[in-house]
Amino acid sequence: MKKTVLTGIKPTGRIHLGNYIGAIKPALELAQIENPVYFVADYHGLTKVQDAEQMKELSYGIAATWLALGLDPSKSIFYRQSDVPEIFELSWILACFSSKGLMNRAHAYKAIVDQNREAGREQDDGVNMGLFTYPILMASDILLFQSDLVPVGKDQIQHVEIARDLAETFNRQFGETFKLPEYVVEEESAVLPGLDGRKMSKSYNNTIPIFEEPDKLRKLINRIKTDSTEPDEAKDPDESIVFALYREFASEDEINAMRERYETGIGWGEAKRELFDVMNDVLEEPRRKYKYYIENLDEIDRILAEGAGKARAKVRPLLTDVKRKIGIYV
Repeated sequence: MKKTVLTGIKPTGRIHLGNYIGAIKPALELAQIENPVYFVADYHGLTKVQDAEQMKELSYGIAATWLALGLDPSKSIFYRQSDVPEIFELSWILACFSSKGLMNRAHAYKAIVDQNREAGREQDDGVNMGLFTYPILMASDILLFQSDLVPVGKDQIQHVEIARDLAETFNRQFGETFKLPEYVVEEESAVLPGLDGRKMSKSYNNTIPIFEEPDKLRKLINRIKTDSTEPDEAKDPDESIVFALYREFASEDEINAMRERYETGIGWGEAKRELFDVMNDVLEEPRRKYKYYIENLDEIDRILAEGAGKARAKVRPLLTDVKRKIGIYV
């Protein structure tokens, strides 16, 4: 029996290669053999983006990205999170079975607390309740669809574990109700390096936007940090940011050939040119599709509305079962 695979992306910035490699690409690959569920996580984005026009623009950008990269709405469930109210109803129910201590241990919250303490600020400075309870809403996203697999980056593993904890707590008290989800991490690309060698992240300003125009894409690739080895000196491909990005877009034969060139000597300028060529070739058609959808927002609205209808039809029976079990008459 096919498994349900769920993936959501927050509209908090332009989609970059880290988002693509860490979540979108593995989710689309799994969709070829499993039952895919995709969503635009706009209410998750509200913890950071609280400007109406920005939220609208970024949400459409996420939807257009999925569609441009190969999401097929006819073979999947694709919706906007805010269009499925059942998610938020379950989120409140799960919140009532979640300890504050569990939320205190969430990585995102702990990171802000640590930063505030180091800066001498009150520990919850800048923390809204949406951010604090973010893992509960994510658990609702996952559990309501009875998700089997959740493709995530390494920094998101804890959220899937929290969803499992909440599912187990509910199941122990009310009987088997929720499936226990498993996370899926592409180990080789679990932490994609950015231009400066650190994890690719908007907060580090070291990202490569996935639909960047060719001229700008070339300039960004030329900024990638490299070492001081001479062109004819052997280089370790497994320590190279350029090679790490190259292998995400090249074929197996191309990867093997490029590895050999690294080990026998290749100049960084040439390696970056090869990276640009393979990336630009792979992204040329998705870039064109992305522009089409951004220029035809009514098409996105139609697709998301149809997806929301399918999503609500799928999740209502489980939510009804949950409400009956907790004594809420439905």
